[in-house]
Amino acid sequence: MPIWIWFVVAGIIVSAVMAVRTARLERIQEQEWIEQEGQKYIDRIREDKEKKNEFQPEA
Repeated sequence: MPIWIWFVVAGIIVSAVMAVRTARLERIQEQEWIEQEGQKYIDRIREDKEKKNEFQPEA
């Protein structure tokens, strides 16, 4: 087989490895972002609940 075929195969393999690696890193970053946004939402709800309880008259 000509040498250029080996280079093409090697290029395909390297490209596939890099695509998988990039997808994994993006998935990790996306999961971290989702967790941060979720924590912000939970904190906001907790603050609203505290404010609501603060203004309610006790009977």
